Amino acid sequence: MAEVDIGGLVDLDPESPVPPFEQVKEQIVAAIETGRLAPADRLPTVRQLATALGLAANTVARSYRELELAGLFETRGRHGTFVATSSSPTRRLAAREAKSFVRHLHELGIGNEEILAIVRRETDRLGAPKPVRRKSAPRRR
Repeated sequence: MAEVDIGGLVDLDPESPVPPFEQVKEQIVAAIETGRLAPADRLPTVRQLATALGLAANTVARSYRELELAGLFETRGRHGTFVATSSSPTRRLAAREAKSFVRHLHELGIGNEEILAIVRRETDRLGAPKPVRRKSAPRRR
């Protein structure tokens, strides 16, 4: 399994108002969606990509972390980071719902930073979802 030259897939615009971590993330997502990055492709390390792009390692680490949380990347310990081989139906549904939500808020004239602030505030207010407890079989005495 060869490592992907992701530096060729990411082209930063230093004049853009979009933060570098977001540019990296958006371009990687686009590469996954168009098939330029395939499931199980191994990605360069955070340090390698940061060096190739002339960014701080923490900037690239944030992009990778957010892509992993979105279910697009898998980290396999010392073996590296890979494009996720599949996402669960729940994650795919969540991604579709999020895309619809963001699109609707953009139509209302709300920008990305405010959308993120709204979502953070509401998730803090609502708290983490409660784990679903399955009923166990009654104990025999």
